[in-house]
Amino acid sequence: MFGKKKPDAPRPLNDTGRSLISETFSLEGTLRTSGAIDIAGLIKGPVYTNDLVVKDTGSIVGPVETDKIEIYGHLEGKVVAKTIIIGSTAVVKGDILFSETLKTEEGADINGYIKKTESTSLEAAQDEFKLEAIEAKDKEKVSKKGRPKIVASN
Repeated sequence: MFGKKKPDAPRPLNDTGRSLISETFSLEGTLRTSGAIDIAGLIKGPVYTNDLVVKDTGSIVGPVETDKIEIYGHLEGKVVAKTIIIGSTAVVKGDILFSETLKTEEGADINGYIKKTESTSLEAAQDEFKLEAIEAKDKEKVSKKGRPKIVASN
């Protein structure tokens, strides 16, 4: 009516800025972006991005794969990144795999295994660092200390 007809093809996304998931936002599912994102809300599911900041009020329950991550809130799941910064207010429950730099501030609460790896993807890191194998060894040690097996009885 007022000009040229708009093309049907979608316009390319501009991923140069940072996106914010605010405190009142909650997402259940996969979050995938090629840009940078700040999380102050809740994410339940895997997160794939290039640059991630988990704010003091932010929480992620699920695995994270990124180039750079700064954690100041809660994260429950495996983290694979090139560079990881864990702030003094952070609570991390899960394995941490990094390929370049890991920095932790005094007061950070970390419950999981930490390993430097060559891999920067969750799939490749699974082969290099298997939590199930470590847990199985720990269970064998506990069972050996327990009661002996009954081999024969009359």
